[in-house]
Amino acid sequence: MSKLMGIIQRLKVMQDAKETGEVQQRRFEVNGKTLCQVKYFPNNDTFEVEVFEDDKPAQKYQFDDIDMASIDIFEIVQEEVNPA
Repeated sequence: MSKLMGIIQRLKVMQDAKETGEVQQRRFEVNGKTLCQVKYFPNNDTFEVEVFEDDKPAQKYQFDDIDMASIDIFEIVQEEVNPA
């Protein structure tokens, strides 16, 4: 659960910096491998999660809810930490 809270806090910091008007960006990595990149767009209060997989082109997902974006990132990280 603490990993999920850490993700939420990182996304919240991105939201709190919206006064700058600049797109905020963060990467989420496990053991030096970048799993996804998150951008926060302050103009429309949305997150974009770009997922990187070894053999596939990157996929982008849009979220207008911080909780849903956090859960998606958490699941991506957990899959890398605990593969099926």
